[in-house]
Amino acid sequence: MSTIATILADAAPAAPSVFGSVQVGLAALGAALGVGLIGAKASEAVGRNPGAATPILVQSILSIAFAEGIVFFALFLGK
Repeated sequence: MSTIATILADAAPAAPSVFGSVQVGLAALGAALGVGLIGAKASEAVGRNPGAATPILVQSILSIAFAEGIVFFALFLGK
């Protein structure tokens, strides 16, 4: 058996855990970007209309919770 085939054969059992980790990392990256965009746009919206600060805050908190929920799904389903 060649060296590359031996390395691939030894690495085969670890492949699902590596791909699961990549999946969780990508989900965390997406959630972090989403939370940042939600915060930026909520701040912009309050700056344009300060009277609507409370409804904007409630909607942004819910949106952030949903974005973070994606990470939990990836954690539980990725392993």
